[in-house]
Amino acid sequence: MKITVVGAGAVGATCADNIARKELAEELILLDIKEGFAEGKAIDMMQTSALLGFNTKIKGVTNDYSKTAGSAVAVITSGLPRKPGMTREELIGINAGIVKSVAENILKFSPDAILIIVSNPMDTMTYLSLKSLGLPKNRIIGMGGTLDSARFKYYLSVAMNCNSNDLQGFVIGGHGDTTMIPLTRYATYQSLNVTDLLSEEVLAKVAADTMIGGATLTGLLGTSAWYAPGAAVCALVESIVRDEKKLFTCSVSLEGEYHQEDICLGVPVIVGRTGWEKVIDYNLTEEEQQTFNKSADAVRSMNNVLKEMKLI
Repeated sequence: MKITVVGAGAVGATCADNIARKELAEELILLDIKEGFAEGKAIDMMQTSALLGFNTKIKGVTNDYSKTAGSAVAVITSGLPRKPGMTREELIGINAGIVKSVAENILKFSPDAILIIVSNPMDTMTYLSLKSLGLPKNRIIGMGGTLDSARFKYYLSVAMNCNSNDLQGFVIGGHGDTTMIPLTRYATYQSLNVTDLLSEEVLAKVAADTMIGGATLTGLLGTSAWYAPGAAVCALVESIVRDEKKLFTCSVSLEGEYHQEDICLGVPVIVGRTGWEKVIDYNLTEEEQQTFNKSADAVRSMNNVLKEMKLI
């Protein structure tokens, strides 16, 4: 099996490193537009194989999509971060052009590939892919909610002084500081509801910390995070190639689920060999549904930029 990761920056390279270590593919292609960059990252990673014991062959290429031919899964991390003075419309316009071009080139050589979208604004880039590529909806997956849910469990584990692997918890809605919704009501610790273990005040802080989790790291690092995003992508890839049918929050096309249509938004889905297989309905309360609707409205306003710029 072959897997492609487009974008050899921190997130893409970390994702590739995780995939190689878990031996999820016989061959992994790392592609970047910068001359020699992906090649250098691939050689560096391959020199760890004798130390770490993995057998995946990693090959770096500069903008040569023919080398990605036959990929079962393609991860798209390409895009620019928002720079000072750049409007939302400018960022969406630039990244939409990049993501669309990358996806079209991937599908030219791997028409059956499942696409995992990481590029920001993630929900909008996922929606762009859905509307412009003509693929079945199950083959287009936005990664954001998987990362947000991992951050939620981290902050819960800190509050409870427990192992995050003993926790279950999901974040739904848009992948943004003001649009994500940590579902504290459904979070559990070894089957015990965390609402019975933590006060409302503590749970409110956990939710707030989760929502600004990305911004917190950007403030500390001076750039976006990469370890957890790379691991989140790898978890999705593993569930696909090994047909694990695990439950993740992903940005996917909604056609009436959670009372939303014509949008890609983070909801719990089963992920397996064919991509995302079905949406799991968490039966939101009226208040939770209203919050989800507001999140959808915020994402839809960004999607409208695509329409105004005639990108879809």
